[in-house]
Amino acid sequence: MSNFLQFTTFSLLIIYYFTLPSLIQATFGRIIEDEEAQQLGLGLKKEKLSHFKFYWHDIVSGPRPTSVKVVSPPKNSSTAFGLLNMIDNPLTVGPKLSSKLVGRAQGFYASACQKDIGLLMAMNFAFMEGKYNGSTIIVLGRNMVFNKVREMPVIGGSGLFRFARGYVQARTNTFNAKNGDATVQYDCYVMHY
Repeated sequence: MSNFLQFTTFSLLIIYYFTLPSLIQATFGRIIEDEEAQQLGLGLKKEKLSHFKFYWHDIVSGPRPTSVKVVSPPKNSSTAFGLLNMIDNPLTVGPKLSSKLVGRAQGFYASACQKDIGLLMAMNFAFMEGKYNGSTIIVLGRNMVFNKVREMPVIGGSGLFRFARGYVQARTNTFNAKNGDATVQYDCYVMHY
């Protein structure tokens, strides 16, 4: 009888050892099949590539700036290393601030280079026009401001841009050296469902 009890105990331990991890994993995460994704309303259809072109207006001067310095750089920094600006910048169809508003760039940029003028950009392009109203594209990357073209990754989005990925290219359109205001053309290439 003791052999039977030992065998049963050993068998139960083996079963427990091999099934417990899968039971724990099943409660933590799981693969969602296409049919279930449709039932959950995740919006996963055929993936497509979209291109958006708009102008980003960084207004640091005047009575209503859209970019506000939160942290000043040390006085001895030639690159403004440590500078941090919060932004709520208009996104327009054309280079003039008076052109049609299609969204806002909300987030921050920080001077992250000690030897060059380079920014860490973290921003949401929050759209407010047409079928994209309420959807966002998230950009996070390095912006070497004196390069003619700067490329930064699109790391996600919301609304029509769930599961988004891609990149943006930034080109300075105008920069006012006296007051610091800038207009930058953004070409955004984004894969989404």
